Amino acid sequence: MQLTGAEIVIECLKEQGVDTVFGYPGGSILNVYDELYKHSDEITHILTSHEQGAAHAADGYARATGKVGVCFATSGPGATNLVTGIATACMDSIPLVAITCNVGVSLLGKDSFQEIDITGITMPITKHNFIVKDVKNLAETIRKAFVIAQKGRPGPVLVDIPKDVTANKAEYKKQEIAPVTASKDICEAEIESALKIISKSRKPYIFVGGGAVLADASEELYEFVKKVDAPVTDSLMGKGAFPGTDPLYTGMLGMHGTKTSNYGVSECDLLIVIGARFSDRVTGNAKKFAKNARILQFDVDAAEMNKNVLITDGVVGDIKVALGMINRRLEEQSHPEWIEKIMAYKEQYPLKYHEEGLTGPFVVEEIYRQTEGDAVIVTEVGQHQMWAAQFYKFTKPRTFLTSGGLGTMGYGLGASLGAKVGMPDKTVVNIAGDGCFRMNMNEIATAARYNIPIIQVVVNNHVLGMVRQWQNLFYGKRYSATVLNDSVDFVKLAEALGATGVRAATKEEFKSAFASALTLGRPVVIDCQIDSDEKVWPMVAPGAAISEAFDEKDLEERSN
Repeated sequence: MQLTGAEIVIECLKEQGVDTVFGYPGGSILNVYDELYKHSDEITHILTSHEQGAAHAADGYARATGKVGVCFATSGPGATNLVTGIATACMDSIPLVAITCNVGVSLLGKDSFQEIDITGITMPITKHNFIVKDVKNLAETIRKAFVIAQKGRPGPVLVDIPKDVTANKAEYKKQEIAPVTASKDICEAEIESALKIISKSRKPYIFVGGGAVLADASEELYEFVKKVDAPVTDSLMGKGAFPGTDPLYTGMLGMHGTKTSNYGVSECDLLIVIGARFSDRVTGNAKKFAKNARILQFDVDAAEMNKNVLITDGVVGDIKVALGMINRRLEEQSHPEWIEKIMAYKEQYPLKYHEEGLTGPFVVEEIYRQTEGDAVIVTEVGQHQMWAAQFYKFTKPRTFLTSGGLGTMGYGLGASLGAKVGMPDKTVVNIAGDGCFRMNMNEIATAARYNIPIIQVVVNNHVLGMVRQWQNLFYGKRYSATVLNDSVDFVKLAEALGATGVRAATKEEFKSAFASALTLGRPVVIDCQIDSDEKVWPMVAPGAAISEAFDEKDLEERSN
């Protein structure tokens, strides 16, 4: 049948099982929005306050559900406002399809009103992108976009459609879309080599990254850990892939990882890396990282092998498939002396914080207690992000959503909206610093408009906390442009935007405020007043090895 380009867009989204789109309309995408209006009973559209919020919401929806997130934007500034959200998804390998519309084909390249080369702009931050200049190619291109976004290592794909293409007609035939499945093509020799190196190890350590979450490999990972009999650490992106309550779990690795994990990885004889990319925030000084160990890396992306850290062996392929193959052949290992040593580290170096007054770690622990560990926790970027990673015990994948690679301030609020829309039966909490909250706090209006009952916790220290921490430790306490000494009132702001606002300055006030927020069934902003000089511990100084992690007690001893 003959359909317009706009009709084809909507029909293709329906083919893919898309039930929610986040976006913001404008002139160039008007035909698509007009068609979307006719299908509002099949596809829900969430009008965000800003296109960046739409991209982050699509990202959060994808992370929480495992489906492809979809966002819409018009040409020019509408499209460029998606860029930060697309880059965030790209760095963390999140499947997202962004559909933008541009000026008509005849107006391209003429500096027309609201014209922008969005495919050129997003080429470095997408897995692939397209501009569709002929309506006959539109359906095929959208279908390709969804496959590319999901296949292998996931990522964002952008499809740009000139306005006249959305009005032109072409023959459309509905297709039944087969789900994108993991490739089982894994080199047998790599599996055999992995089995040998694991069997020879006496002090193995397992490091879990976001790839284990994206591959839905939690069950295989758990069986693998028990068979290898090794302690487990993770990255920000890997949280929840292995239960944070398991005795073998030793906390996060890297700049703000636990001393147990940092020391253990530095002393192990085999580091088994499951879907992690050796970020500089994890490795510290890469030349000194795991210097006593052979490194065995599992990753779906061959480009990650030997990219940041030289490895000994690697298995390229889908992690769920690869671990399944290993588990079927690996005999159970036993390393009692090694495990005993790591458990002694856990007892010797627990995560601690000041007990007096309201603090960031207390806020996170109280959220954990009241949600009984069964919530989707979203964060912005900074101190609060590290406290959330340290003090909330994640036991399931897709329950910790954070910008790990790009470190995007302003990510969390939009992402929490997407997560709650995708997982309406889950409690969704966005933890933000006051600096991050300011970035996209306009999305509280979106939450209020649709009555999306997210709980927004602002850890308000009236400074840019993580930057100030660096200034305090490494820049002679010169607090250049990091003090937020103004009169912004987040409680009044929340109320003005249609949400409930509460201020908490004590532990009891926060306990009460959060307990109430869990029952209200509407968006709530809790403004938590904490000290400006509270810090995240432990810490690894820039350029240092992770084995040189230090905490407040170490700092005091050095200064005496």
